Amino acid sequence: MTPPTLHTERLTLRAPTMDDWPAYKAFYASDATRFTGGPYDAKQSWTLFAGDLGHWGLMGFGWFILDDGTGAVGACGLHHPPHQADPEIGWNTFPTAQGKGYATEAARTVLDWGWTTLKPARIVSYIDRGNMASKAVAAKLGATFAGDMAAHDPACETWVHSQAEAA
Repeated sequence: MTPPTLHTERLTLRAPTMDDWPAYKAFYASDATRFTGGPYDAKQSWTLFAGDLGHWGLMGFGWFILDDGTGAVGACGLHHPPHQADPEIGWNTFPTAQGKGYATEAARTVLDWGWTTLKPARIVSYIDRGNMASKAVAAKLGATFAGDMAAHDPACETWVHSQAEAA
């Protein structure tokens, strides 16, 4: 499946391309990924990058690159590995773009697209309990804390998004 292109007031959400690889690799090598298992070396970053794009072909949905008109400033998307009960939304902004509200803006758009396209009962976010910035984004999106998810990752909390909150 070819990923759609979505737009927010300030961002274009689009499929990853090879032009995004340098920014993506730099982000995953940085300490900004400490809550998602990083920093990562180039090989690990490539596996993540390819997986983000490959999810589209396998599942019909996946991660978008956030582009502010100057290039990639982050990523946001939905994924649903077979071992998880619910689709998960995640987001990240590259260090130079943090604190601008891009994650919240993009995630709202991706959630709206996800509810319409996938029609799930719920969408979750698994967030490292120390990641206060991501928990703040989840709260701004109307997600509710649903407890720890030890089976997935003992360091993660589960935040549940519901379509009623998005409306």
